[in-house]
Amino acid sequence: MSLNYEEMSWSDVRDQFRKWREESGRHSEEVVQLWVAVLEDKVHKTGNERHLILEQVIVAALDTARFDIATKCTKQLSAEFPGSLRVMKFKAMRLEALEQYDSANEVLDGIIEKDETNAAPRKRKIAIMKARGLRLDAIKELNAYLKKFMSDQEAWQELCNLYLSEGEYGKAAFCMEEVLLHNPHSHLIHQRLADIRYTMSGVENIEIARTYYSQAIKLNPHNLRALYGLFLCCSFLANSKAVSFKRKESQKLAQWALEQALDHTAKRSSINNNDKWITSLDSAFGTLEIKSN
Repeated sequence: MSLNYEEMSWSDVRDQFRKWREESGRHSEEVVQLWVAVLEDKVHKTGNERHLILEQVIVAALDTARFDIATKCTKQLSAEFPGSLRVMKFKAMRLEALEQYDSANEVLDGIIEKDETNAAPRKRKIAIMKARGLRLDAIKELNAYLKKFMSDQEAWQELCNLYLSEGEYGKAAFCMEEVLLHNPHSHLIHQRLADIRYTMSGVENIEIARTYYSQAIKLNPHNLRALYGLFLCCSFLANSKAVSFKRKESQKLAQWALEQALDHTAKRSSINNNDKWITSLDSAFGTLEIKSN
């Protein structure tokens, strides 16, 4: 995004910051540049938004390694709100960005001691464990966290990712099932759960993966990954000697999924020069023949 800083007034920058906050966009480099060029000396004019702007600038400064700006803004907030847990969180984030993990943990422990219901410092402690490469400790801490904050979908997804990194696919699938309970109409979650089940392999898991891929396609017929996943599952079941029934049905479903994937790729894809992808899908038709027993 290109912004002409010389033509922007402090009110224009304030409005731009507000827009980015409402859109949940970080735009860290632009925030820091606009802060230094325009708003830093005029922030007192922003009224009730001043504290929100300072917090926004702190996060942006940490993203861009401008620790001098982050420190200055944090001191301003600390002077106005001494002992604030919210300000203490920003202090911990600064220490974390500087890789002073022990000091950051001390600050976070102080926040938790004062407010045990505050989820943010607990999640930051887990993030520090990940940064240190302590995945097993992070898994243990995240499990303890989810016993107290069971409805945290982001935490369940993060635990799923950690289990996947450790090859614990069964536990990862359980985590995604928890996420699915909160978002039953998300085709991406059905697709992710199907991916995990397909990776686990075995007839039972492949059949479960086929079900989730089918639901993902039902929710979003244009989901190419789910279409191709359904094709792979049905092809496996159609050629598996362990499945003695519905093999013809699996073969027909595999052919339908591949035809749909080919149609979407040929007609609706925004990928340039996607002939290779279409050729790959065409060649997959040759794998649909059921092997004789």
